[in-house]
Amino acid sequence: MKHAVVLDVKRCRGCTTCIKNCPTEAIRVRRGKAIILPDRCIDCGRCIQVCPHRAIRSVSDALDRLREFRYCVAVPEPALYGQFHHLKQVDQVLNGLLKVGFHKVFEAAKAAEILTEYVARRTEGSPAQAPLISPHCPAILRLIRIRFPRLIPHLDPLVMPMELAATLARKEACAETGLPPEEIGVFAIVPCPAKVTAAHNPEGLTAPVLDGALSIRDVYLHLLHPMEELPPEKLLPMSAAGATGVGVAVSGGTSRARQAGRYVAVDGIENCIQMLEEIEDNRQPEVDFIELSACTQGCVGGCLTVENPYAARMRLERIMGEMPPVAWPAQPEEMDQEIVTFSRTPQYSPAFRLDPDRAEAMAKHLRIEALEATLPGLHCGSCGAPNCHAFAEDVVLGRASADDCIFKVRERMRDMAGPAGDEYLPPPFRQKTPQTKNK
Repeated sequence: MKHAVVLDVKRCRGCTTCIKNCPTEAIRVRRGKAIILPDRCIDCGRCIQVCPHRAIRSVSDALDRLREFRYCVAVPEPALYGQFHHLKQVDQVLNGLLKVGFHKVFEAAKAAEILTEYVARRTEGSPAQAPLISPHCPAILRLIRIRFPRLIPHLDPLVMPMELAATLARKEACAETGLPPEEIGVFAIVPCPAKVTAAHNPEGLTAPVLDGALSIRDVYLHLLHPMEELPPEKLLPMSAAGATGVGVAVSGGTSRARQAGRYVAVDGIENCIQMLEEIEDNRQPEVDFIELSACTQGCVGGCLTVENPYAARMRLERIMGEMPPVAWPAQPEEMDQEIVTFSRTPQYSPAFRLDPDRAEAMAKHLRIEALEATLPGLHCGSCGAPNCHAFAEDVVLGRASADDCIFKVRERMRDMAGPAGDEYLPPPFRQKTPQTKNK
């Protein structure tokens, strides 16, 4: 699978900041440069946010890709609306998208309302186990697949709003233009690299329904001038969503839209991991619905946005206060089970499995524990791994050498030098001598 998070080797200085902040231990530093383990990366974008040298970035589709299609549809995520100062109505943004090259707009917020109505009318109940876990954050979906596979049955099997919007938008565009589906390009405008990856490699679908994904940051720059030039009296009434759909851009919005009774809304990838651990250990028995967002404050905190997530949330809440709860009811064909639910169940991805053979995996586990017991336990990162356990795992799996640990090298050099040769060693490798007080 091709990830949206990539490394610029020329900018990387091997500072180890990224390895200490990656929630899935997907980054190592080897020969002074960071490398990303693709099977462990969940595209959460945490490394992009913390890298002091901007060596890690997200690769999304460019606006030039619109030229590949005869008719193009934009699927803006509602987080886009919170990026603009003094935005009075969503129609300003939607009309601006027509000016930058799109022929039609279908809001992901509208698709979110359709999904909400589908859940409300679902007569047989969810096929997932309680507590239900919201599937609307692709970074969380991949995290569950690689680290919490026992929680896969708890996923509510609903597609993401941008995926449902893409399906409905393509169908509408075909009916309006008479063009075949392959000549219609549908592009999501997303706040995070996880959704860029999901647009090309969806977790719950057998095939992608989007032709690409543009970052909010890139589209924002193209929208500024067209939006300024659009007089309010000439705006086309395009908004098709209410406060319910727009609210899913912030943490807790999906839970409130579903009118969930006992729910927990968690934002921030570290907090989400803690919550998933508690669910796995059956320490959240009274919760019915869990909404997890890898980004701070929800989608408004994605690393492909422009504004501070707290300020963006404030703006969205102001806009929502002037909107009806729901624009209009969904049509039956929009809530067809075949297009609103997973076409395939997410499968366990053995990114942390030591070996396919259970006996060999147990043997490697014992070797890892034995090696870790000889390490200092400082988790300094000088070996290029995030902690001593990860380093021991790398050594056993052949991804590193025991000599990569500076403390192991120091011990060996001291043994080679002997008690009389300590003064010939470099200062970091000398034995510490007790300090004497001056009398």
